[in-house]
Amino acid sequence: MTTYDPLFEPEKDAHVGVPRLQQAIDRARKVLDEKAQANIHDRDEMIRAAYGLHYVLHDLLAALDAERGEQS
Repeated sequence: MTTYDPLFEPEKDAHVGVPRLQQAIDRARKVLDEKAQANIHDRDEMIRAAYGLHYVLHDLLAALDAERGEQS
C-alpha cells in the first residue's frame, strides 16, 4: 500500500476499449496541443495535463500493440 494515489493502478484501471490507431494518433496530437497551453506555474493545470497525457499515451500504445497483433 502506498501513501499516495498513483496515476494508474492496473487492477483498478483496466483498459476497456482500444481505439483504432489513427484515432489514437489524432487524439494524442489534439491533447498534446491543448496541454501545451497549460500554465506551468499552476499546480492544478499541471496535474490535469499529466492525467490527460497519460491516458492518451496509454491509448496510443494500446492501439499500436493491437495494430501489431500484440496484447497489452
